[in-house]
Amino acid sequence: MANTALITGASAGIGMALARYHASKGGDLIITARREDKLVALKDELEAKHSITVHVFASDLGADGAAEALYQSVTNAGLTVDILINNAGFGGHGHHIDRDLADELAMIDLNVKALVALTHRFGADMAARGRGHILNVGSTAGFMPGPKQAIYFATKAFVNSFSQAIDHELHPKGITCTVLAPGYVETEFAELANLTGTDLVKGGGKSPESVAKHGYDAMMAGKLVTINETGLSILLNWITPLLPRRTVLNMVNKLQSK
Repeated sequence: MANTALITGASAGIGMALARYHASKGGDLIITARREDKLVALKDELEAKHSITVHVFASDLGADGAAEALYQSVTNAGLTVDILINNAGFGGHGHHIDRDLADELAMIDLNVKALVALTHRFGADMAARGRGHILNVGSTAGFMPGPKQAIYFATKAFVNSFSQAIDHELHPKGITCTVLAPGYVETEFAELANLTGTDLVKGGGKSPESVAKHGYDAMMAGKLVTINETGLSILLNWITPLLPRRTVLNMVNKLQSK
């Protein structure tokens, strides 16, 4: 059976680790991100190591119409997506009204709008074939509001809610949709989001390879929501919901303070 995975944000971090893990299982790949040189280097590495085929489509998925253009490019190339992994996304530190509005809206465009568009397009194709898997990379941030990263936390809450509803809608058609909600991961995310120096990242995080394996395996098992750390799962599912809202807000604010 064909086993081609489309992975967004594949030029670094969890996305790159997911591409390597899928390739190690003999699956072909369609990889996309803004940095074409990184994608081409990954293509060369994986094709040489695993004798698979990797297709590169460089794209800034946050740009207007980019997700639709990617879908058309993949379709026009005659490629079939058996696994869709929506990994691309970014965050940004600071109070909402102090941050540039264009950056905040761009975060919504990539973290939410692109994910929705690709899920709609490729999900419909999967439904027509009667099979497929979708993995949406969310975050533990999606389980609570996030002062000093208000938009990022809100976008991940959207991913959490949206993905579960999509799984329920598409399950009868042979498709699963899984949310991977990791805690802090040691990638370039923290530096790009200006989180260096906060308590959130001081203690270190899990490796992108371990998170990728956890999420991929959960997707193939058809799990609905998966958190890669047991302690975090207990905290977010059984303790945080019982705390007063102001207490949770104060906790998150402290974690993200410098």
